[in-house]
Amino acid sequence: MRKIVSCEFNMDTACVELCLEDGTLLSIDCTAVENEVANSMYQRSELDWLIYNDPLAYAELILNGNIANYLKSVSYMNDKS
Repeated sequence: MRKIVSCEFNMDTACVELCLEDGTLLSIDCTAVENEVANSMYQRSELDWLIYNDPLAYAELILNGNIANYLKSVSYMNDKS
């Protein structure tokens, strides 16, 4: 994977925006991601926390295709509470 130079959440567009070392700009539509993968308020809440507090980790989950496994583990932890 190419190196990420910058990553931030843009509140105006509801997107996590990335700039890669080769100048490529990527925009991840967070609303679309939540609509596709989040099945509960807990999963949406976890994604929202990542978006605001660690957008790089959020982007890496999306780009690496690990978001479904991540949300399964989050749901499991919330079910145990």
